[in-house]
Amino acid sequence: LCAAAELNLSYQELKDLKKANVLHIDVRERWEIDRFGKIPESINIPLGELMEALQMDPMDFKQQYNQKMPSKSDPVVFSCLAGTRSKQALGFAMSLGF
Repeated sequence: LCAAAELNLSYQELKDLKKANVLHIDVRERWEIDRFGKIPESINIPLGELMEALQMDPMDFKQQYNQKMPSKSDPVVFSCLAGTRSKQALGFAMSLGF
């Protein structure tokens, strides 16, 4: 799990952050979600779609992902299976001003 303020978060830290309305984006592939399960209250945006998704029109984002698009000041946490893709996702988001 990755967030800008803290590059590595435990699952318990994530649960605590979710109580504060942090958006959790799971960047695993859809087949991984099907095989290993969805993390409650996360949205799945595979890493290959993330750059485009974070630059979408907010209405299109809502329609595609059934979630309000985060603003650049909203807290966001990324997760994947081992941590490599979530770190890449964090870099992508930060490069876009998140």
